[in-house]
Amino acid sequence: MQVFKKDEQRLIEDIEAYLDSKAIDEGKMVRARFDCLQKFVEAISQYPAIRETQILRGEQRDEAKLLESLCSFAASSRLLHIPARVVAVRSFLVAKFQAFSFLAMLVREIDEFYPPLRTMMLSVICTLMAEEVYFSCLDDPSFPRDTKTILANDLLSLWDSGTDLQSVRHLPALESLWFARDAAPPSFGTMDGASELLRITIEMEEDWRDFLVNQSADNETRWALEEFLFGLSHEEIQDVRIRLRRFGITAVGADEVRSYLGSRPAYQAVRGTDPRSIYDFYVDRRDTAVFRKKISAAGPQKTLEEIYLKYRITQE
Repeated sequence: MQVFKKDEQRLIEDIEAYLDSKAIDEGKMVRARFDCLQKFVEAISQYPAIRETQILRGEQRDEAKLLESLCSFAASSRLLHIPARVVAVRSFLVAKFQAFSFLAMLVREIDEFYPPLRTMMLSVICTLMAEEVYFSCLDDPSFPRDTKTILANDLLSLWDSGTDLQSVRHLPALESLWFARDAAPPSFGTMDGASELLRITIEMEEDWRDFLVNQSADNETRWALEEFLFGLSHEEIQDVRIRLRRFGITAVGADEVRSYLGSRPAYQAVRGTDPRSIYDFYVDRRDTAVFRKKISAAGPQKTLEEIYLKYRITQE
């Protein structure tokens, strides 16, 4: 398992060299932080590979049993049924993000370093979110067993991929969706979502367009898409639209929308200065969707990411 991709390693070395010339103490702190990451990976590598078969007191533990475990247990009980290496890899990704975030604090004003560093941070966030999306799909009883097996196998690839994340079949598509959303904050306007959807669709592959056409008549997809585009809950979107109609307002801006919602919006705004906010945005939508499902409330009971991932798998 490698710690960094080539472009990540090159950027880290360039930043270390810059700090050595400007702030030696900070350069030492950076080296110490990344040495810890290296040792972390060395420790993880001592654990058996994810797909490795082992015999323990006559009982075989293999890939098939791990897939069965992933498909059978709910998220709340799955933690103690997955290999320690998997838990460690997830912890490594969190530590990697924190190390990059530490670098970002030191070079935030340096145009040569900060933009590519932020892109790398967002890529780590996308990997963590992809895992969350897969787990949400595995917990959904409406997903057929054979689909869940495919999802579980993809999860193994995600955990076993090291730094070659593009080899995980559906991660690049999900990553493209999140990067496009990060680059296209809502403008609201007439609240039809046309401008937001256009800006995101321009950045996406052909299958995203096929997905939109195929799912256009499905209410849940439309509602989940609106939440994704506007950064508001389904309930808040309905409230804003009612207000616009009541007062004859034809267009609305971001500040006005936030003022309508009071001091406790359902979802915190995705902030371009903090890549973690797009992760928080996904988790908020997922948890709200689960809550709606439990109480049979109107609105999306799955996130857009779950619906999109299921569509991609069914098209294979």
